[in-house]
Amino acid sequence: MKFTTYEANAMQDLVASSLLRSWTYGVFGVQALSSLIGITLLAIAGLIATRPFSAWVAVLSSALAVGMFLTTLSFVLSTPGVWEASLGGFPAVSVLPGQFLLKDIVLLGAAMWSFGEAWKHRRR
Repeated sequence: MKFTTYEANAMQDLVASSLLRSWTYGVFGVQALSSLIGITLLAIAGLIATRPFSAWVAVLSSALAVGMFLTTLSFVLSTPGVWEASLGGFPAVSVLPGQFLLKDIVLLGAAMWSFGEAWKHRRR
């Protein structure tokens, strides 16, 4: 999806309001940044998949995935409208963009599990 205009535009407000990532649009532009993120996601996933051949590569790529998902989850802190004001604010999460970001909690957990599993087998 990151290679589509639809997805690039959908994530624009998230990135633009981020204290960590707002500068990236000035460097790459909306579509190029979205495509770069897509390439990064695919590369990290491919490297994690090398786990049967190299635990060390899986450790490093899983650590990259953890960092990526933590960065995405940081948008929860900086994006206006994440917490549903009509329900009293925190912890009520809005449908968009709040619930859109919640999937990354599960993905963060999977990346952490992958890191731990590969770490355990890195010397074998």
